Amino acid sequence: MSSIFSPKMPPLPPIQPLPTPPSTEVSPEEKRRIAAEQAAIERKRKGRKSTILTGPLGIEQEAETDRKTLLGE
Repeated sequence: MSSIFSPKMPPLPPIQPLPTPPSTEVSPEEKRRIAAEQAAIERKRKGRKSTILTGPLGIEQEAETDRKTLLGE
């Protein structure tokens, strides 16, 4: 008796084809813009790198431990 009163399933809609992917080619203006951005990033990175005076193991220069004191020697 349940099959008489149960609602009928509507038919499924047809499957849509996949959209075409966007073009992977880059225009010359876009290439120049990307190159300029990368160059700016490299310049900024080099600028900060010159201010770092220590390495991964700490200060790399020898410590000056032999100093003259006010009392002589």
